[in-house]
Amino acid sequence: MLIGSLMSDSFLGAENLSNVFTRSAIIGIIAVGATFVITAGGLDLSVGSLSALVAGVTIMFMNSAAEVLGPGWQLVAAGIVCSLVVGAAAGLLNGVMIVKGRVEAFIVTLGAMGIFRSIITWLADGGSISLDFSLRDAARPIYYGQVLGIAVPILVLAVIAIVGELVLRRMRFGRHVAAIGSNRHVAFYSAIPVNRVRILTYVIQGLCVAIATVIYVPRLGAATPSTGLMWELEAIAAVIIGGTALSGGFGRIWGTIVGVLILGFISNILNLAGFVSPYLNGAFQGAIIIIAVLLQRDRSQG
Repeated sequence: MLIGSLMSDSFLGAENLSNVFTRSAIIGIIAVGATFVITAGGLDLSVGSLSALVAGVTIMFMNSAAEVLGPGWQLVAAGIVCSLVVGAAAGLLNGVMIVKGRVEAFIVTLGAMGIFRSIITWLADGGSISLDFSLRDAARPIYYGQVLGIAVPILVLAVIAIVGELVLRRMRFGRHVAAIGSNRHVAFYSAIPVNRVRILTYVIQGLCVAIATVIYVPRLGAATPSTGLMWELEAIAAVIIGGTALSGGFGRIWGTIVGVLILGFISNILNLAGFVSPYLNGAFQGAIIIIAVLLQRDRSQG
């Protein structure tokens, strides 16, 4: 914070800080889901492409359902349900392919990343899928609304982070996730339903992507083939920076949230200062992942 204020006078401005926190909330929600997947020893590279697909399908559904439901809260609620169904179904598909198909998570989710991105490109015919202007006012509060002066995306992230922390730390499912990530075979012989838990982590990831996308859509009111681009890199980087072991077995939800904020503030500082082009953010995040993994390896070997 001090470095940012020294580099740019506008860094500590209320509008800038609000933008950073709100933007970070979207990645943070996805990163909470990624924490479960990575803690269980998995990996999901398809979250960015899935967000684009969820956004496109949801917008198309809302546009077509507006005549029946009208441009009110009923339509918004139906759109949220549509997003959750698509996200959960995609996560379930990834999980089943990985667990039942016995294919590496990297391969399955890399393929899914291409499939999801191609589908949204086809649906948008290479352009964009826009939410009807008559529906945007009803959807705006999801991103731009406030409760007690706090932006809705930040509140949603806080709720999801609290629930995620309780599940991962206090509930049997969370202990099973960590046990599977630590040693899958030992977990199996300990009567833990390994396959079911692993699949559920990908379903959780899909649901988190859907929730983040629901919040993001009102911001631009459209879905394009570039929606969610590099979000998987940001989410994974935040999880690793937060202390979750990339090899699995240990995860920290609050560490992930801190990682998201660190990435958000660093990116914001660099952009405001003009030192680094925004187009190099992906390279910066990739370098962070490599360095963090190297540090984790050295710490485990030491």
